[in-house]
Amino acid sequence: MANETTPPSIIYWVVLELYYSKPILLHGHERAITQIKYNREGDLLFSASKDNKPNVWYSLNGERLGTFNGHQGAVWCIDVDWTTTKFISGAGDNTCKLWDCETGKEIGNITTASSVRTCMFSYSANMAVYTTDKAMKQPCEMFIIDTRTIDDSIGHQDPILRIPIKGARVSSILWDNLDEMVVTGHENGEITQWDLKTGKQINSVKRT
Repeated sequence: MANETTPPSIIYWVVLELYYSKPILLHGHERAITQIKYNREGDLLFSASKDNKPNVWYSLNGERLGTFNGHQGAVWCIDVDWTTTKFISGAGDNTCKLWDCETGKEIGNITTASSVRTCMFSYSANMAVYTTDKAMKQPCEMFIIDTRTIDDSIGHQDPILRIPIKGARVSSILWDNLDEMVVTGHENGEITQWDLKTGKQINSVKRT
């Protein structure tokens, strides 16, 4: 994985297991990689970095298909829905953006009070979750939003659920397969399970 001293021409490697392992060098980002995600079929690879343009690549040959242009800060998190029609990204410019995968155009923008650290579509893609950092006197929070219909109004709609996070910042997030619970990983090693019907914490364990 790249770091701040990595030359722009050397970013990361994708190993394809065909008849033999063949490393493919992908050129595209100017700063350190923050997250990569495959789509469900595995034919596309999405990448984000501390520059402001998420990229999408053909995983078979490493050809860059395009970029998602619109963020003004480091992009910390990305996800693509199971049908590869919607893409979500969160960044240090205090925005969470939604995109049309086919055209690469921004279709929704949510302005937040601090950096967006994690984001992910639910398995049905009817909802998405994102979390914001504890910064600038703002608490770390988790937001559940409705993504069935995405347009310019999404930035003004109230979230389905808004949960303040006490303690360490959320650094990773996962949905369960029934869209009823979310699991958050925290920078102090804690893992927490949340019930989305009640908005309450169900269970929590911490690395010792």
